[in-house]
Amino acid sequence: MDYKKLGFKCGIEIHQQLEGKKLFCNCPTEIRKNKPDFTFDRRLRASAGESGKVDVAAAGEQQKNKLFTYWGYEDINCLVEMDEEPPNPVNQEALKIALQVAQMMNCKIIDKIQFMRKTVVDGSNTTGFQRTAIIGRNGFIDVNGKKIGIAGVFLEEEACQIMKRTANHDTYNLSRLGIPLLEIATDPDISSPEECKETAAKIGMILRSTGACKRGIGTIRQDVNVSIKGGARTETKGFQDLKSIPKVVENEVKRHLDLIKKKKKLQNEVRKAESDFSTTFLRLMPGAARMYPETDIPTIKPELGTFKQIETIEERIVRYKKSFGLNDDYATLAVKYEDKEKVVLVEYFKKYKDHKFIVDFFTNIPKELKKRYNTKIDVKKIATEVFEKVASGHMPKGSVIDLLADYSKTKKLPFDKFKVVSAGNMEKEIQIIAENNRGAPVGALMGMIMSKFKGKVDGKQAMQILQKYLR
Repeated sequence: MDYKKLGFKCGIEIHQQLEGKKLFCNCPTEIRKNKPDFTFDRRLRASAGESGKVDVAAAGEQQKNKLFTYWGYEDINCLVEMDEEPPNPVNQEALKIALQVAQMMNCKIIDKIQFMRKTVVDGSNTTGFQRTAIIGRNGFIDVNGKKIGIAGVFLEEEACQIMKRTANHDTYNLSRLGIPLLEIATDPDISSPEECKETAAKIGMILRSTGACKRGIGTIRQDVNVSIKGGARTETKGFQDLKSIPKVVENEVKRHLDLIKKKKKLQNEVRKAESDFSTTFLRLMPGAARMYPETDIPTIKPELGTFKQIETIEERIVRYKKSFGLNDDYATLAVKYEDKEKVVLVEYFKKYKDHKFIVDFFTNIPKELKKRYNTKIDVKKIATEVFEKVASGHMPKGSVIDLLADYSKTKKLPFDKFKVVSAGNMEKEIQIIAENNRGAPVGALMGMIMSKFKGKVDGKQAMQILQKYLR
């Protein structure tokens, strides 16, 4: 499809949960799904926003007249989440992360941050509204050399988690309510479905660079807004992963084209991304009428001089390549491992010279251990001991997998069992193999040598000695 000719416009919203405490109380951000300690019921009604009008989406939810039941847990929930107590002062760590992300996206930071109430009466918040604040606006990010505008960076509270839904009664879990949530909204600068995926990936990379994001299913969500000439704007929620974005967006554009061709009216609405890459109707698009100021939280003047700029994951990969001689693949492996396992590999890079082996030890060797021996161990606990022995020449790198296999059974590191063969013995054995197998290919001879020493010699050194006897 010629998306430019279609007048294709697309923007994306990313919602990312943060680690730490909740946004307006000191409760932990642990999500429970077990039997609740207590429950309570509510019915919610829509209020007029600052404009004096009731939001159309909120009015539609109120007409359903649903009863909402909430599950609570005594050790992780408090009166703030139950809306029986005013909110505490905003979580300063979450605010700091939001400000840092806004700066990383080249946004203009708001002079005075004012939390607002966004009317939501579908039961997902006990108050009947979501607290949200714009932190920065009018920014941009670079996606493959193109500037994608950032309309705003927002800090808001996460909603309750739905547990059960019927026509007249919904049940929600309080444990998710109030988790700090960053929302990043782009301008409609995205020109194709593939670029939409790439933009989401870039924003996700920047967010992960903070080291403050929750990980796992449901901790990050993407909403994609799409329109074409002669149609209306639809917002699609519920993407399972980034790979599904291009196909869902493409199919949504085809749906718009089909309705326009049939001269059917399109409306601004929210839709759900399905597993077959189609979309289904959820509700009408909410508007500005749902917003009004949060009077329980004072305005905040941000202090920008209290923190330093965060290095992005992309910048760290470039630094590792330049500083430690890693190629692109190994630098990327190292950074991904650090972010996943919360380990700083730089400390090892500074102490030991073989940086590629260090990355292998943490990333590729455990996979090979699982493949060969069907066993799994936490290599972080023994890394320093192994690196010391390899660096000192006590044992070769080629024996590390077998060493770890033994360790998985005995919880002891039998270094002497894999001690490096002396240079004299190694040369003697290589000479015998070379003389007894004259005419054999070099690869075959190296296979015999490595089999003979069972990884106790350095392959590069063995090859140098072998070449001497092949002349």
